[in-house]
Amino acid sequence: MKARTLITFKLRLRDKRQSFLKLLRRLDRKPPRGLQKIAVNAAAEVWDHVDCLSCANCCKVMTPTYTNADIKRIAAHLEMSEKDFKTQWLKKERGTGEWINKSTPCQFLDGKTNLCSIYDVRPADCAGFPHLTKKRVVDYLHVHIQNIDECPATFKMVERMEEMLGK
Repeated sequence: MKARTLITFKLRLRDKRQSFLKLLRRLDRKPPRGLQKIAVNAAAEVWDHVDCLSCANCCKVMTPTYTNADIKRIAAHLEMSEKDFKTQWLKKERGTGEWINKSTPCQFLDGKTNLCSIYDVRPADCAGFPHLTKKRVVDYLHVHIQNIDECPATFKMVERMEEMLGK
């Protein structure tokens, strides 16, 4: 079932990707009145259709950004020093200098169950993902553009926004 969900998403993405990217870019250039309300309503409906545990694609193909607080909290949970945690699991991203996973899938993902072994202390970036209404939608459209290729929840939100906007 898990693989089927991801395959279905990828097939739908192939068909809708270009129109969704066009919509998001248009909304970024010229947001219509009421866009925030539309985005909030669309995001609320997403979870009736998407089960993250059946997918976990974010953990399989993306990496969170680790804050210093994340590193401190997770290292303590794993009973490691922050330095050892960074050395074993993280690297600095080129260009930004931010701490990210050395590899994907995430080292804390159980590939059979799609459960996170550090869920209670996971990075803030993971806890907030896919950031559907983290900020005002007009300030976060660039993130949705990035996430649409990997996240069925983002895809579903944009799909619903397109329906609500009648485009």
